[in-house]
Amino acid sequence: MISILFAGAVSMVLTLIGTRWAIAVLARRGYGQEIRTDGPTTHHTKRGTPTMGGTVFIVATIIGYFAAKLFTMTEPSASAILVLFLFAGMGAVGFLDDFIKIFRQRSLGLRSKAKLAGQTLVAVIFAVLALQFPDQRGQRPASPFISFIRDISWLELLPVLVVIWILLLIAGMSNGVNLADGLDGLATGASMMVFGAYTLICIWQFNQSCATTPEARCYEVRDPHDLAVVAAALTGALFGFLWWNASPAKIFMGDTGSLSLGGALAGFAVMTRTELLVLLLGGLFVIITASVILQVGYFKVTRGKRLFRMAPLHHHFEMLGWEQVNVVIRFWIIQGLCVVTGLGIFYAEWVAG
Repeated sequence: MISILFAGAVSMVLTLIGTRWAIAVLARRGYGQEIRTDGPTTHHTKRGTPTMGGTVFIVATIIGYFAAKLFTMTEPSASAILVLFLFAGMGAVGFLDDFIKIFRQRSLGLRSKAKLAGQTLVAVIFAVLALQFPDQRGQRPASPFISFIRDISWLELLPVLVVIWILLLIAGMSNGVNLADGLDGLATGASMMVFGAYTLICIWQFNQSCATTPEARCYEVRDPHDLAVVAAALTGALFGFLWWNASPAKIFMGDTGSLSLGGALAGFAVMTRTELLVLLLGGLFVIITASVILQVGYFKVTRGKRLFRMAPLHHHFEMLGWEQVNVVIRFWIIQGLCVVTGLGIFYAEWVAG
């Protein structure tokens, strides 16, 4: 438990201090955000706000995790290292996207095919490695089964299908967080709630692990305690970043941050055997992604008509006249309800046996 608290505290302090320094450096170099011309007019004042802030909480999370390992003199686990690899790898793809936007002074960065190729490469490497590294009990970081709260015994996949399934999960969650990152603090606060939930889930799975307390209701999850350390480090880092990212934002996370956070969410879902539960825990991201899919589909079917005034969904409410802060707070409430419901289902399943 000490390592979990230590990781969260270290990463939070690092982002509180580091983000302030990053704002000054990025502003001095002119690394500012480009704004869509077809978006809400109130966003035009944000042009030039420093971006790529996700770099700060990526570095802070990694330092926080390894500082906790050093403090407790314990070895890193395969599961934690793989989640951090996915987290940083997706962040690297986002960093390239952000850098191109800044360098070319446009709101579009990497071409869609190049961005997808980068995400696919990182995701496939993660998926293949996650099926390796069995422990003494033969438990691997990832499972060949599709999972909800535990592995679903009748949904076993061939290794190649497991890789494809994990790839789809990573792509969906990373792009979901990316779409949600359109208002000050929205994606940061919502992600912080989900990683906080995963901290609790991993602690519970550690206390009821089959490796230590084998019984009918135990969890077949490798390295749950170390995953809790990573989740706590991420939660702490986002707490510190939100101080500067809340409205009016002094810095944006950029694709560097949003792609990395989505990748980490998918990584935790895979490692903790909660691949379908993450769709509820990250319900806000699912809703926002669905709004874009519905908008595009409706536009094509009706030949030019729109279902929403603008997609993603949070911009629709802005176009209706809602203040940005109101949209963010109300969407945080929706995300909070999703997290509470997800945790409730997770606990209820254990109680029911």
